[in-house]
Amino acid sequence: MDAELLQKTKEAEEASKALTKRMRENLIAIGKNRDEAAFQDLYEHFAGRIKSFLLGKGMQEAIAEELTQEIMLIVWRRAESYDAAKAAPSTWLFTIARNRRIDYLRGNSRIEVELDDELLEVDDSAPTQAEQVNLAQQSAVLETALNKLPQEQRQVLHLSYFRGQSHGAIAKWLDLPIGTVKSRIRLAMQSIRAELVAEEIE
Repeated sequence: MDAELLQKTKEAEEASKALTKRMRENLIAIGKNRDEAAFQDLYEHFAGRIKSFLLGKGMQEAIAEELTQEIMLIVWRRAESYDAAKAAPSTWLFTIARNRRIDYLRGNSRIEVELDDELLEVDDSAPTQAEQVNLAQQSAVLETALNKLPQEQRQVLHLSYFRGQSHGAIAKWLDLPIGTVKSRIRLAMQSIRAELVAEEIE
């Protein structure tokens, strides 16, 4: 019985090593040749695992799915930076996944904090009760306007205004033409202004 268990353990270890080797070769092929077949194999193995990881961290399914697609796109674009001597494929991919999740969470929380700070620090004097009510209304309208934006507009607006990234840096990070970044920011600001005007807020 012990011999059988030992054999099964050995076979499992060999299968794991073979899988790791295949995923490593996939990443190298993607990085060097943009090998679509290698990416498909990598995607089929890791996408579901990454989504499960995000769901396990409490993310909603729709967001987990969206972030999984972004993470796999990052893998496709940056596979040439993978160093097989420094990390296993799974370590490299899940590091990207963890970083993207943290960036997403910081992004959402930063928007809320920045909005509150900006709206509550209009002047140094203590606001009256009427002013407090007005500020709360402004904050609610502004947050609603942001939430109505398409995801791609909300993303570039956050990177530009709340994280201080230049248009060039945003374009490089998202792998977009700089004109597309500027256009998305302009459209986002137009939508927000329209929302504020509709609510008669300056």
